[in-house]
Amino acid sequence: MIARIHAREPRSRANGPGTRFVIWLQGCTLGCPGCFNPGTHAAGGEPIAVGVLLDEIRATRGIDGLTLSGGEPLQQAPAALELVLGARRLGLSTLVFSGYTHAEIAAQALGPALLAHLDVLVDGRYVAGQRLGAGLRGSTNQQLHMLSGRHSRAEVEATPTTEIRIARDGSVVLTGVEPLKRL
Repeated sequence: MIARIHAREPRSRANGPGTRFVIWLQGCTLGCPGCFNPGTHAAGGEPIAVGVLLDEIRATRGIDGLTLSGGEPLQQAPAALELVLGARRLGLSTLVFSGYTHAEIAAQALGPALLAHLDVLVDGRYVAGQRLGAGLRGSTNQQLHMLSGRHSRAEVEATPTTEIRIARDGSVVLTGVEPLKRL
């Protein structure tokens, strides 16, 4: 199984509770005006075998969970499901950001299986006029679904809104639900 990847961050604290391995999948046809990640919309991305990504996750010590974002993870539902199942096998928590609503995901072929293995779902299309940038929600219409007892709502909502990492090569990673407003 191949996933088309925009980027990955092996250690993030701004994309869910604890320290998380984050994968941004490439491709989104929803096209929410004002989206923070417009570079993830076009088809393409780096094709990587899901098994290779799971090996990277397994080799990353001290992480608590896997977060899938995008782009739109549900537009690569087979790969997203395989990643979530692999993370579960490793004992990690699972969180997905999706522009689709919970009901839209449940109506997709692999949606029920994906929802059954998620701890947290942040759903709904981003609406710039309802900008929130807190509690992992970019806009007020988005919902935070606690799908297991693994994390409390307070724990998830306490996730830092901004994260900046400077790599050894000098490159900068800016992530979170409110990274521009805080700078």
